[in-house]
Order: sequence, then C-alpha cells, then structure tokens
Amino acid sequence: MINNIQAYLPHLIELRTRLIQSGLVIFILFLALFLIDDTLYTLIARPLLLQLPAESSMIATAVTTPFMVPMKLAFIFACFLAIPYILYQFWAFLAPGLYVTEKQKIQPFIVMSILLFYGGVTFAYMVICPMALSFFAKCAPAGVKVMTDIQAYLDFVLTVLFAGGVAFQVPIITCALIKFNMVSIEKLNHLRPYIIVAAFILGMLLTPPDVISQILLALPMWWLFEAGLLWAKYLNKNTTHNK
Repeated sequence: MINNIQAYLPHLIELRTRLIQSGLVIFILFLALFLIDDTLYTLIARPLLLQLPAESSMIATAVTTPFMVPMKLAFIFACFLAIPYILYQFWAFLAPGLYVTEKQKIQPFIVMSILLFYGGVTFAYMVICPMALSFFAKCAPAGVKVMTDIQAYLDFVLTVLFAGGVAFQVPIITCALIKFNMVSIEKLNHLRPYIIVAAFILGMLLTPPDVISQILLALPMWWLFEAGLLWAKYLNKNTTHNK
C-alpha cells in the first residue's frame, strides 16, 4: 500500500504544482483586470445600454453591489482568459501517459474546443444578448421605466455567454463520437429529429427562462451539429483515402 502511494506521489506533486500555477495565472489576470473594472463593466453592459431609453439607467439595489459586481466580473473574465493556459497545464500533465497516435487524435479537438468556446461567447455577446435585450426593453408596459439592477443583469449576461460557449462545443462532441467509433454517421443522421428537439431542450436549460434567448441558442446548436457531421464525414473520407 505504501509503495503504491509512493509510486503516485510524484504525479500528485506535479498535479498540485500545475494547479497552483493555474491559480496564480488567474490571480494575476484578476488583479490586472480589477484595475480596469469600470471599463469591463461598460463593455459588458453595452448591449443593454444601447437598448434602454435615454432617460433610463442601470441601478444598484444593495450597498455592496457597486464594489462586488465589478470584482466578480474581473474574476470571471480572468477565468475565461486563463482557459487556454489551464487546459495546457492539464494536457502537459496527461500527455506523457498517452501514445503518440492518441496525442495526434486529441490535440486538434482541444484546440478547436477552445476556439469554439470563445466563438460561442462572442456570438452570444454580439447576437443573442442584443436581440434578447432589445425584445425585453420594448416589452415594458406603458408607464413602466426600465431600470435594471446591475447584479441581475450581470447574472443574466454571464449565463448567456457561458451557454453560448458550451453550445458551440456541439461540433466537437459530434465529431469526437464518430472519430472514436462511439456512434456512426448513419446513426446520427437517423437521430437528427431527436437531436433537434434536444437542442431546443438544452437551449431552455442553458439560458435564462425566456423564449427568445432559448431559440437564439438552440438554432446555432442545430446548425453546429450539422457542421460537426460534415467535419466528421470529411475526416473519415481523408482517413479512408490515406489507407
């Protein structure tokens, strides 16, 4: 038993070191971003501010909110920016135990996953948030002045951004399932109607409880599933041709 623990001890020490390094990177990024927290919140609030009437504004309903919300935003931005470095640390920890062929198969998926995650966040910020917020701002009854709490708004936007990043992983999941022979292209083609329904269900679960953002997220998930199928067919065709 002691020998087994000693055998794994170097790996545990290496894992701890990599986790500490990842934590330090997040902390350094957090400190840097906290210095420009006003700029960050202006950036994240822009989709709503553009939709509000001229006489409306955002408000803080708690004493600590003006301080805590920008700090929370800076920390979340730091985590987002540190994702490539964190994944690199985990990859550096796992890679020595993998075969060369396994590394060659996995590496493209990791790179594409990172790019798609940031692409999903950008799509949510540029498309989903403005359209959803425009709809909500125009739905206010006559005589109601829209003044959104900054904490509630931040929670809404971060949920939508995270949902966009997760939803854009659909091509990676689709292609990986086919690439590693967990399911066939023909089977996924047969399951397409169920997958479309599942996309709308996931859109409902991943986004705030409103129909607009659910649809705006579900439709890209469906299209990304189709893109993943095309990508998998292309990879399979190349693999067969090389053989």
